[in-house]
Amino acid sequence: MKHISTLVNTVLAIVLTLMLLSTSLPNFEARAAEQMTATQTATAKPTREPENICDPSRSIHVSGTAVVNVVPDRALIQLGVQSNGRTPKEVQARNAAMISRVIKALKGMGVQARDISTDRYIIQPLYEDWDSLRIKGYRIFNVISITMRDVDKTSEAIAAAFQAGANQVVNVEFYTSDLRKYRDQAREMAITAAREKATALAQGAGTDIGCVLNINENSWSYFNGWRGWGWWYGGGNNQNLWTQNAVQNAPASGGSGGETAPNGDSPVSAGHISIRAEVQATFALK
Repeated sequence: MKHISTLVNTVLAIVLTLMLLSTSLPNFEARAAEQMTATQTATAKPTREPENICDPSRSIHVSGTAVVNVVPDRALIQLGVQSNGRTPKEVQARNAAMISRVIKALKGMGVQARDISTDRYIIQPLYEDWDSLRIKGYRIFNVISITMRDVDKTSEAIAAAFQAGANQVVNVEFYTSDLRKYRDQAREMAITAAREKATALAQGAGTDIGCVLNINENSWSYFNGWRGWGWWYGGGNNQNLWTQNAVQNAPASGGSGGETAPNGDSPVSAGHISIRAEVQATFALK
């Protein structure tokens, strides 16, 4: 009996030991993993950022300019119909009849009604002389805007409108329906030009450029010296060649190449629209 009791006690001790080991082993493994991670972190070499990549105290400021010459695919014509009459009713009827004939002639050329709109309508009294308030009649100045989707018919449209009763050409403006695309293209070229200029200057001084610290941008477009949407005299397209860094002729819509054959019989030539982008950029020096 004593031998059996000893054997039972031994088995119970072994079971108890195994239970204690199974309980403490996960905690031991977790502590060991934590200690290993801490050791690896302490011994790992810290990651260092490249020196002098974005040091604002050492910088270079440059400009870049690019021009994209585009063959226009739209024309905006502003035509005036001026009428005189003794009474407001008379002059209104006369002007309305003339405008109706002009619009009919334009529609006969294929211009859609949605592309014809009234731009200005002014009625004013006519006095006998500058010092008199005596009214001798009335005048209407009516301006209509026509969007030509076929720029080759611009001169033909003006001639047809004058034959129908228009008596003034207020403005003829050419533009492109893809202005955003070409402006983005010019802007990208200007940024590239600025980076190339900064790299050349920095390497000439025995260093190189790092990150971009600042960028300012200015873009516009103009035709034959008149800058679009601001409309002040710019001195001609060739003036732009004095300062630019890049010029590109964009292909005409639906054609190959950046040139269009002028119509020798037409007094109005579309030419090119110059879409210009200019950037000012500051780069850090390494």
